[in-house]
Amino acid sequence: MVKFSLLVRLEAKAGKEQELSDFLKSALPLAQQETGTVTWYALQIGPSTFGIFDSFETEAARDAHLNGPIAAALMAKAPELLSASPVIEKVDILTAK
Repeated sequence: MVKFSLLVRLEAKAGKEQELSDFLKSALPLAQQETGTVTWYALQIGPSTFGIFDSFETEAARDAHLNGPIAAALMAKAPELLSASPVIEKVDILTAK
């Protein structure tokens, strides 16, 4: 059962909104390669606010994702694209359809 997730909030620097959007879209193939990642969504919440929501069956899979290539690429691009540090929350899924 999918029980573990991550909710990440990202705020783009002024003028970097499209670059952040493109970066998030480009991460999909990396997410598809992660066997422990059940779902992975890149979101646009507002004009400059973006997010990532992903889910996992185990805590180990969630931790592997946090230490994987998407997180590394995001942290490498953060100074260029983000106006603040990403807000990363570990979330437990109570129920799902």
